[in-house]
Amino acid sequence: MSGDGLLVVRCQLGEREAFRELVRVWHAPLWRYVRGMVGSPHLADDLSQEVWVAVVRGLPRLRQPERFAPWLFTIARRTVADHLRQAYQASETSVEEASALADDDSLRDVLTTMQVEAGLDELPPLEREVLILFHLQDLPLAACAEVLGVPPGTVKSRLHRARRMLRSALAEKGYEA
Repeated sequence: MSGDGLLVVRCQLGEREAFRELVRVWHAPLWRYVRGMVGSPHLADDLSQEVWVAVVRGLPRLRQPERFAPWLFTIARRTVADHLRQAYQASETSVEEASALADDDSLRDVLTTMQVEAGLDELPPLEREVLILFHLQDLPLAACAEVLGVPPGTVKSRLHRARRMLRSALAEKGYEA
């Protein structure tokens, strides 16, 4: 069993230190994924916290502890989708979200990171999500397929299309892709 699997089993047995370690290992990748999907660091903080609450509630029922990463990102994906759905239905951006979007530059300190983020922002959600999971979160193809709820072949075709769209978006912005 993998290190994550053992941590999950220890969490299921009630070891608080194991949960702290699980959060320490997975919070940053989770946050980067959520931020990549919503754009705002402040909103990513809130949604990541919601994901961890769902993890605490669902961890005792996780039957395959070694599959923690795909399970975590599936929860994150659903949390983000729920938020986006609610935001769309409300069809108004709150003042807090608008100011959070204005603070978006706080984490952009490397030119290549800025270029990639600029390109990702131009992509539709499905293409942006598959690139974040596969390239930024380093999930294997099968895990991406599990998180997205699609066959691996669909992940491959989305990756191909997303890479092509990212190259095009970066070229339009004057970046060499």
